Amino acid sequence: MIRSEVLKQLIPVISDQFVVCNIGLPSQEMHLLDDQPTNFYMLGTMGLASSIGLGLALAQKQKVISIDGDGSVLTNLGTLPTIANNVADNFILLIIDNGSYGSTGDQPTYAGKKTSLTAVAKACGCENVIECSAEDTVQVMKDALAGDKMTIIVSKCESGNVKVPVITMDPVVIRDRFMRELQSRNG
Repeated sequence: MIRSEVLKQLIPVISDQFVVCNIGLPSQEMHLLDDQPTNFYMLGTMGLASSIGLGLALAQKQKVISIDGDGSVLTNLGTLPTIANNVADNFILLIIDNGSYGSTGDQPTYAGKKTSLTAVAKACGCENVIECSAEDTVQVMKDALAGDKMTIIVSKCESGNVKVPVITMDPVVIRDRFMRELQSRNG
């Protein structure tokens, strides 16, 4: 399975959740597959989906899922010790680890070589880290959503992309509709 197939299978499980989605193809795929006001698409900040998702989870009560890639997490490794030391039990970080920088041409990442993001997260002090196959991601996400414990999921999938259109929605519109939805659910 490739990333877009993982996302497609996840949509029935996460469609009503608040999702902060990684820059590039992951955001474009989510936008194409299931555009929702509860989706916050990153359009210009590689490596920050996990940081923004954590901050959002710490600031309010709704569950927040950050969908990140191995390449993005590797560009912001400081996010993992930050997550470990600022526990938000309403936060789930899904790292879709395809071993490549998918949005820039599938160049290999170090996670596709020797570096294990699961081991790195645990070494940083993250307590609930689950590595799974792409095929098991839906069940692992269901379990994480049913629990009340901050969870990091490292979903191992194949490298590869599908053609998707760019997101033409203005970033201010993306932010405003996301914030309105968040406000309405937090009362």
